[in-house]
Amino acid sequence: MNGRNPSGERKANAMDIGVVFGQKTQLWWDLPVKDSFRLLRKIYEVSEDEFDRRMEEFNEVLQLEEFLDTPVRKLSLGQKMRCELAAAFLHEPPIVYLDEPTIGLDVAVKERIRDFVKKMNRERDTTVMLTTHDIGDIEDLCERVVVLDEGRKIYDGQLDALVDRFTSRRLVLELEGGFDLEMDGVLEIEDTEEGYEVVFDREEVSAADLMREVLERYDVSDFQIREPDIESVVKKIYNEGLHE
Repeated sequence: MNGRNPSGERKANAMDIGVVFGQKTQLWWDLPVKDSFRLLRKIYEVSEDEFDRRMEEFNEVLQLEEFLDTPVRKLSLGQKMRCELAAAFLHEPPIVYLDEPTIGLDVAVKERIRDFVKKMNRERDTTVMLTTHDIGDIEDLCERVVVLDEGRKIYDGQLDALVDRFTSRRLVLELEGGFDLEMDGVLEIEDTEEGYEVVFDREEVSAADLMREVLERYDVSDFQIREPDIESVVKKIYNEGLHE
């Protein structure tokens, strides 16, 4: 990493990495949280001024102050994970690995953690490698996605491209009478309780062109365009696999 040989320059390489693992901790179990942070400051050679500045910044988003004097063993899962994140970013590593950082957490804590990760990525230009089964994590944090199948990489690219590859846009129309439309890009028309649902491929026809064609032919009382979501993509990959 960063032009280094990981096996030959292990210490220097480790100084450039931050990690959070769900089953392991870098905090000292019986010590108050603040003492763990101080030990990590020494290990990673962070100056006192920088340490104070970073802790103040972390506290703004993660709200650590209320339990800094609490032994790690007495923290709730959400409190512990917020402390683990602060510890991983304390020395401002260029890359941080997060393994299921929001698993088992309530909605409010998840949001706080995601806000913190986005802030570090945006303001510190930190690269974050995230492994997760939480759809919310993927949608909220990820631009680039790697899909693994039994240890084999089967997709590596932009999240939007993956969504487009596995799903189609849908135009839902409310109108009186029957409906039929034949044009390039229209894949399917379904008559549902909500109205006529037009499934279309945006690579062949834009939503604007499709809607213009519909309005020229029919008296539409209401319509909505439904964007595909990552959850449906994940389900489809699990059920059908990802084929070239």
